Amino acid sequence: MEITAQQLAAMVGGTVDGDSNVVINNYAKIEEAQAGCLTFLANPKYTHFIYETQASAVLVRNDFKPEQEVKTTLIRVEDPYATLAQLLNYVNSLMQPKRVGVEQPAFVSEGVELPEGTYVGAFAYVGKNVKLGKNVKVYPQVYVGDGVELGDDVVLYPGVKIYHGCKIGNRCMIHSGTVIGSDGFGQAPQADGTFQKIAQVGIVIIEDDVEIGANTTIDRATMGATVIKKGVKLDNLIQVAHNVEIGENTVMAAQVGIAGSTKIGRNNMIGGQVGFAGHITVGDYNGIGAQSGVPNSVGDKQRLLGAPAINALEFARQQVYFKRLGEMTADIKALKKEIAKLRDEKE
Repeated sequence: MEITAQQLAAMVGGTVDGDSNVVINNYAKIEEAQAGCLTFLANPKYTHFIYETQASAVLVRNDFKPEQEVKTTLIRVEDPYATLAQLLNYVNSLMQPKRVGVEQPAFVSEGVELPEGTYVGAFAYVGKNVKLGKNVKVYPQVYVGDGVELGDDVVLYPGVKIYHGCKIGNRCMIHSGTVIGSDGFGQAPQADGTFQKIAQVGIVIIEDDVEIGANTTIDRATMGATVIKKGVKLDNLIQVAHNVEIGENTVMAAQVGIAGSTKIGRNNMIGGQVGFAGHITVGDYNGIGAQSGVPNSVGDKQRLLGAPAINALEFARQQVYFKRLGEMTADIKALKKEIAKLRDEKE
């Protein structure tokens, strides 16, 4: 698909600075873009590329002021990154095949209604009393257990497994290999040293507009529900244990682990490999850096790093001292020798 800079600017509410008739037919990173490509500048670290890029047009902020000549066309918008996301989502929707109907072989239990736009791929299984919303896409080899409820426009990519009774809201996207509703890790120690499994009789509730990455696991509750609230975005390989609650619009990078019954608030940004202890509460609008360990409850609007996680600025100061431990240890040894020498001379 080809489009001029002026047409694109009209689509996204931007203004053109340069050749408004230049044609765009592709997308690329600013350092790799060639003629015909649209790219963007959102991170100041990449500003130097705008003076040498071969891209035909670049999305920039409205207040961007070049320090030297820019040869490419600029499309000024409020937020280049958000605008690019909007455009890529539009292009992706055009590229995706419009799948409908039930492929064979697939199994859909008797009595399950298939609303408008439903797609069930080959080798998928849809159990008894399942409720499907409009335009649900169940890709090949997906398992949808008995009594599961899927809202409108849900997409389950190949190999997703959803255990019985779980509920998924509207416009959710779940990527390959993810398991929703597997048993929580409930084991009661016995007098003879063995463990007795505790039946997990709860469910998982996923609210609207949630995206879950590949090979993530969300355990069903022991009782009640494990809850993923509206707008949450989970990366790949995340473990969410039983009875956990994740608040609205919280985002988590890969390999985060959350132990049972922990409550995480809204609009948190959580880096990769962060670990949360069980039965704690994390407030709202926190930023928790990669590989942090969170053993205790956390309030609101904090920036944490380290294991155990502490204030990010304090962590940075400690890292400076940590890097100097060898030097400081040598200084302490030298001081001890001087003190011992002075003591001997005094005696």
